[in-house]
Amino acid sequence: MTVIGLTGGTGAGKTTVLQLLKEHGGAALDCDRIYDELLETNEALRRDLCKSFGDAIFSENGALDRKALASHVFSDASALRELNAIVYYYIGMEIRRRLTELKRQGVRLVGIDAVNLIESGLGELCETTVAVLAPDDMRVERITARDGITPDQAKMRISAQRGEDYYRKYAKSVLENDGDEAHLREKAEALLERYWKTED
Repeated sequence: MTVIGLTGGTGAGKTTVLQLLKEHGGAALDCDRIYDELLETNEALRRDLCKSFGDAIFSENGALDRKALASHVFSDASALRELNAIVYYYIGMEIRRRLTELKRQGVRLVGIDAVNLIESGLGELCETTVAVLAPDDMRVERITARDGITPDQAKMRISAQRGEDYYRKYAKSVLENDGDEAHLREKAEALLERYWKTED
């Protein structure tokens, strides 16, 4: 089974590349979506979050209060490291479990979509890691259209994530998403073609 890791900041175009991988018969593991699922189903994760940040981070209906959690880690680097360690641990376990299950099912190509692919250690599970990068103005436009937020809010999200230099340093390959979707798909096809072929 071939595992391809996709990373890069929000609004850069990872979803487009992941969709292309699925069109080539691959399975997709979206770490953001998996985290949301674990918050609802994994009691151990919820207990560890409460132990570190207090019961108030969950609302009365049991949903994570993301603003309350953010207030703990926004200006506290050690708290953010603690949060990341907890999240990476549980997502890592779940990704490994799902990869084992997909392999058992005979799936031959898998894409992992994760902003924190490298620092979480998930990149070590991948045959290759690809960073999808795009100019900030294009990312702001995509994020505002996708999430219904203001440009200033989109810029804050971008500034809170790692810059391009980090991804260029640690990802094995880079896809420059500086055009339209068709152009990105063409670039991704050219970069990842050998992985499609190995799975035919």
